[in-house]
Amino acid sequence: MEKMNGAAFRQMLESGCNNLNSRKEEINALNVFPVPDGDTGTNMSLTFNNGISEVTKSGSEQLPLVAKTLSRGMLMGARGNSGVILSQIFRGFSAAVGDQEELDAAAFSACMLSGSKQAYKAVMRPVEGTILTVVRESAEFASVWLEDHPEAKLDEYMDILCKEAKASLDRTPDLLPVLKEARVVDSGGSGLLTVFDGFRAFLQGAPVTVGENVRSQEVRKAESGYTEEFILKLSSQGKHLYREDRFRNSLGRLGTDIRLVLEDDIVKCRVSTMTPGEVLTFAQRYGEFTRIQIDNNNEERHPSIIDEPVAAEEKEFGIIAVAAGDGLKKLFRDYRADVVVSGGQTMNPSTEDFVAAAGMINARNIFILPNNGNIIMAAKQAAGVIQDKNIIVLETRSIPQGLSACISFDPEYSVEENTDAMKEAISAVKSGSVTYAIKDTTVEGRRIKRGDYMGILDGDIVLTHRDMVKAACRLIREMCDEDSAVVTLIQGKDATDEDCERVREFVEKNYEVDIDVQKGAQPVYSFLIGVE
Repeated sequence: MEKMNGAAFRQMLESGCNNLNSRKEEINALNVFPVPDGDTGTNMSLTFNNGISEVTKSGSEQLPLVAKTLSRGMLMGARGNSGVILSQIFRGFSAAVGDQEELDAAAFSACMLSGSKQAYKAVMRPVEGTILTVVRESAEFASVWLEDHPEAKLDEYMDILCKEAKASLDRTPDLLPVLKEARVVDSGGSGLLTVFDGFRAFLQGAPVTVGENVRSQEVRKAESGYTEEFILKLSSQGKHLYREDRFRNSLGRLGTDIRLVLEDDIVKCRVSTMTPGEVLTFAQRYGEFTRIQIDNNNEERHPSIIDEPVAAEEKEFGIIAVAAGDGLKKLFRDYRADVVVSGGQTMNPSTEDFVAAAGMINARNIFILPNNGNIIMAAKQAAGVIQDKNIIVLETRSIPQGLSACISFDPEYSVEENTDAMKEAISAVKSGSVTYAIKDTTVEGRRIKRGDYMGILDGDIVLTHRDMVKAACRLIREMCDEDSAVVTLIQGKDATDEDCERVREFVEKNYEVDIDVQKGAQPVYSFLIGVE
């Protein structure tokens, strides 16, 4: 193919997305840590699916619009660090497309270089041996090759891009010792290569398709979106502006299955949408929300993400926290969180989830507590999207850190005072967790067997044991010292009350500390432990 127009670009994207969908479990299996959270492939798949879904909804075959729509869809649907980086690659790609209606090999190469640069720019501390290395080395190598082969066609360029991406991926264990020890390549880089391979297949005349069972599952995940319901009290200006047909038509550009009821100055609305944040932004022009409910229709990953009443009067501060488990959600609400977004280690919220959550809070300043290192980038990406509120993302990497930050919040403080106080509280927390290994592996010289319980301290596996309670007690011994004053023990779904009591007795017998035991009902992690 000499040049690619918008229609061909769409088909190539679908081939890449199909390839990613069909191989995402292989990519998940590459995760280094043997914890049951291998979500890299799933996060990248859901991110790309959201972009493709938006392109499909647009119906456009104009290259600039397709590229821009894809970028926006991927940005809002981005989940996890790998999904955010993938969205940034195509954000840079889209920016380089500009208003071009066709791309030849040279133009496509320039777009790939732009995507690589944008991805690096989005990461505060880029790490080599990851998806970043794979996109940079492959884009740069293919660009240099193209200088020596200026007559090359797109399929020839893509073949070189894929071969170098594969070579770069194979080198990732040499750049990251943890990959070499686990005898795997980088999962994010593998996901990107899978996308590129799908692109190449299309350009070679054999686009990747998926079986109906896989296709229906992925399309459902990408297109099911959200069911959003809200009650809106019209302002005096809103009463003047409101016309049901106009309101309905505007919502029709953002969603489907619209139900509207007007009673005096109250509008009740239900809509199915992929972009609940945009719906809220539109509706807020007419008045103030008195209640909002947003359900993620993909119940396997995100049950009801938020169901909260909304304060009609604007306030100074709001807090968004991420947590999984009914007990943890209630705990965060008790500690002043306005909205709790469902999510955690095995289900990372998307950028759009944070945008929607922020839209539910009538506050000038909103703190976001991601409570997981793999969610921070999506939260920060959402902060960049939200324009009408001051969003402060505090880099909480654990539930104990998030709870401590909430406790330290004081509505009488200024933004700066609260930010400083919450950061100080975060830094004073040691975070531990107990979970089980899903495979045999070696991490930092420690041999781990499937089924072992692992004690994880601030992100590092520090011990293993066949017994859950003994693993928790040994972990607490690692965490506590003479300066420790408080131990917070959060009981997970698979830990019994008896298990929890045995751990409590161990702490009371061995340490002069206050112990706070909470039922978190969180999945995956038998215990979450904080020591201050």
